[in-house]
Amino acid sequence: MTADGTTNDELFERGQRVIPGGVNSPVRAFRSVGGVPYFVVSGRGATVTDVEGTTFFDLVQSYGAVVAGHAHPRVVEAVRSAAAEGTSFGAPTPREVQLAEAICERVPSVEKVRMVSSGTEATMSAIRVARGATGRPKVLKFAGNYHGHSDGLLVSGGTAMASLGLPASAGVTENAVADTVVAPYNVVPVLDDSYAAVIVEPCAANMGLVPPAEGFLEGLRAECDRVGALLVFDEVITGFRVARGGAQQRTGVRPDLSAFGKVIGGGLPVGAFGGRADVMDELAPLGPVYQAGTLSGNPLATAAGLAVLDLLDDDAYALMESRAECLAGAFARAFADAGIAVQVPRFGTLVGLFFGDVAPHDYTSACTTDEARYATFFHALLDRRVAIAPGAYEAMFPGLAHDDEVLAAIAEAAHGAAADLAATA
Repeated sequence: MTADGTTNDELFERGQRVIPGGVNSPVRAFRSVGGVPYFVVSGRGATVTDVEGTTFFDLVQSYGAVVAGHAHPRVVEAVRSAAAEGTSFGAPTPREVQLAEAICERVPSVEKVRMVSSGTEATMSAIRVARGATGRPKVLKFAGNYHGHSDGLLVSGGTAMASLGLPASAGVTENAVADTVVAPYNVVPVLDDSYAAVIVEPCAANMGLVPPAEGFLEGLRAECDRVGALLVFDEVITGFRVARGGAQQRTGVRPDLSAFGKVIGGGLPVGAFGGRADVMDELAPLGPVYQAGTLSGNPLATAAGLAVLDLLDDDAYALMESRAECLAGAFARAFADAGIAVQVPRFGTLVGLFFGDVAPHDYTSACTTDEARYATFFHALLDRRVAIAPGAYEAMFPGLAHDDEVLAAIAEAAHGAAADLAATA
């Protein structure tokens, strides 16, 4: 509990007076699972502690932005040192060049990259440069893939939109999405020469966790090549988390453009987009496609990002993948022992949870997950001091801080929570 005795209920009530819904991102309001959100005051490694002094094992990890654990000493020191030198300059800094070099070195498809301040900016800007480079209007996205909240991509977006039952957003005009075509995930569409780009999550992580079907990404690459469209990978979640070179390294499919975020900021606001040099050179000041940002390449975010990437060598990815496998197995066994039909998909270091008999393969099948059972399980876990996302369409993010002791505690909690859920059936 905070020094003044503030509780989660009190903070949520205060927040609702001054913040729409009391939170600054919809899923945090707990609307789809019920109850009052916990307000975090600190994090350490695999845990977070709320204002009431309750500590939870955390599988949210800032929705994937934190990969080395909360308040990792090397990240904290990097940010502290950078802050002492100044927090923003509106001028280029050495670390933004260093981070760009680190991204290009790790991701062969990225020959040039530009820093922005969020994943939404990254995908929005990638689409703009794709349209500018090709001179074409249309963009194809896939139902259930979330590419941020820019108008042109905010349709059939999964994540909190699915939990709230929103197929699109009020305030987005028909004209804003007139050139956005939505297709089912894991089915290769037929394009024509009006398409500038296809944007895709190479592993969908915003409608639960839905891995790409065999041949899907390869088919997108071939179809884009056939009509001269650009293939854009949204690796805001998968980038630098599922492998050193992201999902494109795991799948062997090379996109023309990629969008990044989360991990490359070490928990600070950040985004980046990059790809083929000839396409990226369409950006101002070299070309006619305008994009800018006062805080782009922020010195604190780049310092944190460089510190995190320095921790992520091949051994780190092997360790995280083994821990994700252990976590997925623990959840699967917990539900099997309780006699509950649940799918626990895994893609590299990402783990999903789907309440149903068959693993989903697209947005329509993902939306058949039993959200009521998820909500009951969510609270049963929370009562046992394990935090997963308060929405059925998110993933779990085990990382470097989730050691054997943490995983054993989570496994025990999962068995108890699954047994509670079975008892309510």
